Amino acid sequence: MQTQSGSSTTATSNSSPEQTLRAGGKWFKKFWRSPTVRPNNNGSSITNGHQSPTEEEMPVVNPNFEECLEGQYLFEAAQLLIDREKHLFGEITEADALKAHEEAVKKLAADQKALEKRIEQTVQQSLSLGREEEVSALTSAVKAINLEEEQDQLWRQRCRTPPAWRPKKWKEHHDKVLHELVYSRLENPSSPTGDQENQSSIQADIQSMGRQLKEDMEWVVEVVKNCYPPEMDICNFYARQYHQTFSARLKKIADFVLDDKDCSFLLRWVKEFYPGILEKPELASNINTKALGNLLPDELLKALEEQYLSKQQSDLMIYIGRVLDEAKKEWDQGKEPTRDDGCYISPVAYDVIQFINGIVTSAHTTVRDPHKAQKITSNLTDFMQRYQNFHEDIIKQNKPHSKAFIKANLSCVEQFRDFLVDRDLFPEDVRENCLRGLTEMKQSAHTYLLTPVHKILKPHYKKVGTSDWLKKNTFEKLLNSTEEELQELQGLTQSCHQELITQLQQEMTVEYVRRLLKGEVKLKDKDRQLMAYMTVKENAERLHELFARMGSKQDWLKEILTKMAEVLKLQDIPAIQMQIVSVGSAYPDLSEKHVSALLKLKTNLSKADRKIVKTTLSDTLKESRADPGTRTFFSKVEVR
Repeated sequence: MQTQSGSSTTATSNSSPEQTLRAGGKWFKKFWRSPTVRPNNNGSSITNGHQSPTEEEMPVVNPNFEECLEGQYLFEAAQLLIDREKHLFGEITEADALKAHEEAVKKLAADQKALEKRIEQTVQQSLSLGREEEVSALTSAVKAINLEEEQDQLWRQRCRTPPAWRPKKWKEHHDKVLHELVYSRLENPSSPTGDQENQSSIQADIQSMGRQLKEDMEWVVEVVKNCYPPEMDICNFYARQYHQTFSARLKKIADFVLDDKDCSFLLRWVKEFYPGILEKPELASNINTKALGNLLPDELLKALEEQYLSKQQSDLMIYIGRVLDEAKKEWDQGKEPTRDDGCYISPVAYDVIQFINGIVTSAHTTVRDPHKAQKITSNLTDFMQRYQNFHEDIIKQNKPHSKAFIKANLSCVEQFRDFLVDRDLFPEDVRENCLRGLTEMKQSAHTYLLTPVHKILKPHYKKVGTSDWLKKNTFEKLLNSTEEELQELQGLTQSCHQELITQLQQEMTVEYVRRLLKGEVKLKDKDRQLMAYMTVKENAERLHELFARMGSKQDWLKEILTKMAEVLKLQDIPAIQMQIVSVGSAYPDLSEKHVSALLKLKTNLSKADRKIVKTTLSDTLKESRADPGTRTFFSKVEVR
């Protein structure tokens, strides 16, 4: 039977309510009704003039249902009701007890509703727990829910008719309450929206929801998680609720025709900010993020990405186009490029690279796909063509400040070339086309800067391979003029200057060999041939020394001249054959025409001897396969 207060006086279960409540711990001690205690002189407690009873002798006053409910001890309250339920729905044989039984059942049903209401209120406060008592109340509520789930299961296994309130399905109701709680939190977020003045209503809405989600999920893993047993997996439950609710809200937004800024903002939240929240260590360790999936379906994502990437591509072309327009403006106004440490520099490459790197890298982070981000640079070939046209126009106009601009452009070409090596930012065809255009720009710049040098040196070139050439002062004049002209090539960055003088050294060596092989000088005897050997060898060394001082490292060019000089010195056919084979092996582009022209300088060699040497070279080249990395030289030397 039940008391008027609703507390149980008897129980049919193995453990009494009192025993169950003892497991509750310290909480029920406040129900003691102990008298005032004061100490006596010998240290023992005296109560109303009598010795205090021991703890075992002190009576325990168990709280009733109402007291448990009031104190937020919901698990204990649920246990009391279950014990009453077990008692009331046991076997009833006495007829006079039926009326009292009905009244007790009504009272129990009312208490069940009161408990359910209090548990629902407690669960609804899960994301706003302020005091330790509220955290304890949620823990107790969760235990009560699980206890009631067990009782539902027990009734399913019995053959008797269950009470009207069974099954309670409190776990199912708990999930529904949390679903509604999450929905209301995102529907009416309390988080500040930040820079709302500069945001559209859509952006402010998305950001406030995202911040609320972040704060709530951090609260779940920090506080709420500790109120639930591990098997309830509450962190993943909340994560699914927030994910599904946030997803539904974003789908509605994505269905609108969004302007470019709103589209970009939405996409960044879907692909960048939201995954970033879930990847935080404190969340990632408690949530199965892979199981959540994408916030938006593929068809919506694809449309957003296409709009976003098209906008980024358009913005990039506008920005880098302005950079080039500014450079053209400087050119049209007749201004020379600025100098830095004596070198002409242009901001074109630096500014364009910054725009490309910033926009494409940001897009990569947003769409999380490097190949999709590459779409942004698919029109870069058009920009490079405009830049190349501007470059060629500077050369064509040949104004007083053209050389300064071309020198500055060479530095830009080098920067662009190095930057394009990073294939992650460019489609392969775009990269190849741009590199091809840059190579053409570098070559045209070198030709423009070196043509005047060769024009000055031409009178000196004409002396090579003539009778005057064997006189030392002839080549000395060539070297002196070259050194003077090299001063005109200053104003380049170190690496660009080195590339330019390397090309000049190659072109001068080619011209030297071409003039020598014209055959104007006749080396009729051993003495003349020895003199020619010494001249070519010395010329090779002096030319190498000059360019080495300027930073060139092309030792192989000196080698070519030295090997040719050896041919002029040698007298035995077998030795000449070996030397020619040595040159041909090192430089497979050496032809029979080149060998024939060189041997004709030695007029004491017969036609038959020359044929033997040429045949040896031909056989050697047929047997050997040229290394793709082998340098070419003789193919640049025209021989009639």
